[in-house]
Amino acid sequence: MGAAVSAVLWGGVAAGKGSGAGSEVVFWVDPASDAARQAAEWRRTGRTADALLMDRIATRAQAEWLTGPGPRAVVRARTTAAAAEGRTAVLVAYYIPHRDCGSHSGGGAPGAAAYREWVDEFAAGLGDRSAYVIVEPDAVAQTVAGCHRVVPEERYALLAYAVDRFERQANTRVYLDAGNSAWHPDPYRLAGPLRQSGIAGADGFALNVSNFQTDAASSTYGTTLSGALGGKHFVIDSSRNGNGPYTGTNSWCNPPGRALGVAPTTVTGAPLVDAHLWAKRPGESDGTCRGGPAAGRWWPSYALELARNARDGEDQPVAGPSS
Repeated sequence: MGAAVSAVLWGGVAAGKGSGAGSEVVFWVDPASDAARQAAEWRRTGRTADALLMDRIATRAQAEWLTGPGPRAVVRARTTAAAAEGRTAVLVAYYIPHRDCGSHSGGGAPGAAAYREWVDEFAAGLGDRSAYVIVEPDAVAQTVAGCHRVVPEERYALLAYAVDRFERQANTRVYLDAGNSAWHPDPYRLAGPLRQSGIAGADGFALNVSNFQTDAASSTYGTTLSGALGGKHFVIDSSRNGNGPYTGTNSWCNPPGRALGVAPTTVTGAPLVDAHLWAKRPGESDGTCRGGPAAGRWWPSYALELARNARDGEDQPVAGPSS
């Protein structure tokens, strides 16, 4: 239950369970990320200007996605590296059965029992080290949308298991994913399913993971949803929302003209917004659309476009509603 330690914007000492909006937490930056390696390669080959642009991604804290079997070692490695620098790891748990109803990223645990075992492994990797964990992007919103592969009661029970198991770790903050403001425009549709999925035991919910909705839209949406959930706080993925959403077809999949958004920070200017996070790693493909590689694969040209389009001052938080 330790207090947050004041630190620079790009990293941070993790606060304990009691932290929230206004407390400064410094998140861990992976020195060997795809963006960091790309910037280094471009410097070696004389592409200095492009390397400087890539630094806009490489120097920011980004989430580590746990998407396959055996998460313990990776979780332990990331949280240990962060702790060694007095910082906080950001992790995404993404292994729920039938995790992508549209099959763009596919995969997930083969069944409920396997998923519970995976969650236990993940939690064991956390130990007592500091971490923010986003639980299962799309899982609740996808179920509400009517994914035919999912039995709602089973999925909600698995999510509740994950929330409870992660929350037992003393220095882990847990945010259950709640989709984005454009997916289910009426946030009240999500309130019941989120309650069934254990939101009462979580630190809050996550919005806009891997999407492009503006911080203002997410803040307004989140404030309404929070009111339906007894005042729960939330975090916003601002990794690629600097230019807001794309209005053409397949607006979710590698849309052109997008830009980096607010850099990761817990100083948000909004009491309900615990943090702006870069949950989606800028430059990782959404899927094989618009010439992109498979979902989750590094795409240097797209990363460079996001960085090039970022406005000066993009790293300044945008205050949301005051209550």
